[in-house]
Amino acid sequence: MEPKKMAIIATKGTLDWAYPPLILSSTAAALGYEVQVFCTFYGLSLLRKDLSGIRISPLANPAMPMPVPMPVLVQALPGMEAMATMMMKNKMKAKGVASLEELRSLCLEADVKFIACQMTVDLFEFKPSEFIDGIEFGGATTFLDFAGSADIQLYI
Repeated sequence: MEPKKMAIIATKGTLDWAYPPLILSSTAAALGYEVQVFCTFYGLSLLRKDLSGIRISPLANPAMPMPVPMPVLVQALPGMEAMATMMMKNKMKAKGVASLEELRSLCLEADVKFIACQMTVDLFEFKPSEFIDGIEFGGATTFLDFAGSADIQLYI
């Protein structure tokens, strides 16, 4: 019997949007699924060697729980994004949540196939050397061949 398949399109590059594709793909792989993640536009940040630039913005994120109520104007002040990112990373660490680096490593160890959208790599003038080893560079057709037969398809 063939394993179930999961296809994920990752398009976002903020901290809160980086976790779902990594958590879902590592979990599915651990359950025996064949998993591919197509990273395009800002989702390419998940595949870059340096993840330190991945942040979270409290601005325009009304569901983000804040320790104290904060007016929108305050959220827009310089430094608030860095503070929100630091607070979220500290909370995750205190709660035992794996870091992005750890989750990504788990995915690679579990044979999750990451595909970096070649068009977006070219568009943003990224160099292949800026990305982690073990990924594939390809276009939409590379991914769609797999996604068309996947049991689960997610757009994140």
